[in-house]
Amino acid sequence: MPNTDLAFQSPTSALNKRVVALAYDGLCLFEFGICCEVFGLKRPEMGEDWYSFEVASLDPGQPLRASNGVRVEVDGGLELLKEAGTILIPGWSGINDSVPEVLRDALRMAHANGARLLSICSGVFVLAATGLLKDKRVTTHWRYAEALSARYPDLVIVPNVLYTDNGQILTSAGSAAGIDLCLHLIRRDFGPSAANSVARRLVVPPHREGGQAQFVDTSVQLPTEANRFGPLFDYLRAHLSGNHTIKSLAARSGMSERTFLRRFESATGTTPARWVTGLRLQKAKDLLEESGLSIDQIADQTGFGTAATMRHHFREMLGTSPTRHRRLFQSTSKQT
Repeated sequence: MPNTDLAFQSPTSALNKRVVALAYDGLCLFEFGICCEVFGLKRPEMGEDWYSFEVASLDPGQPLRASNGVRVEVDGGLELLKEAGTILIPGWSGINDSVPEVLRDALRMAHANGARLLSICSGVFVLAATGLLKDKRVTTHWRYAEALSARYPDLVIVPNVLYTDNGQILTSAGSAAGIDLCLHLIRRDFGPSAANSVARRLVVPPHREGGQAQFVDTSVQLPTEANRFGPLFDYLRAHLSGNHTIKSLAARSGMSERTFLRRFESATGTTPARWVTGLRLQKAKDLLEESGLSIDQIADQTGFGTAATMRHHFREMLGTSPTRHRRLFQSTSKQT
């Protein structure tokens, strides 16, 4: 029985919910595991409109081994791509390994038929080989960005982000960033409640903006900093509408302003102002999608103060407007 309390957004009837992941010899097992966990796991709480999931390979009759030696069985060959609504490329056997023409043709045909193509980490090299990424903003693991740019100079490489979304083609950075991109796609299809539900089962943050840095200078915070920043982050999430300054945040963290700024950026990869703005944008998007509040009310509740200020940040950081975002993503129940 579906959990109706979650009030998931029903996807449009035109959405093809058939997801096909590509498997290959030398399969990147972690990236492939992300695809299976997010889209292949049975989720009765989502109801009957959830995705279906299959695994395809170039030659389903040949045994496949993952990069660590695990054997992989598949559901079929590249014919599965013809009916797919979303095709997942979980890495590639090596950035210098060629992409067979039969695979390139199958991906081009699927794209022409309206399928969404999503790559994780080095999987972008497969998509780039099809020619479909020309002039598009794409990303990959930061270690591969230079090689990708050199090999495909007609791409717009964005090396220091978690993922990019070009509508029909989506790319993510290394490994765990694939989780963020998959959750982003669920959010597009089913709304934030569904994405949050999947994230809770994965025990990961429900949403990280695609423009967030791939890595920060300090991968593990010192215990004293973790003790200070953890409560600070919780406080900011609970008080988005407050007037936060560097002085007030530094005092709450027990640091001088200069030390606070240095350690905050080292721990998060961004500035306090941008971090708070990101939180406010996320809350604003949730309210636009799931509530009937006016733009002015949402701007007030999320700390932007005025609708004009909120519109400015939507344009600057998301490339859209609050009204357009609501029109595209507001749940069906709120539109009626």
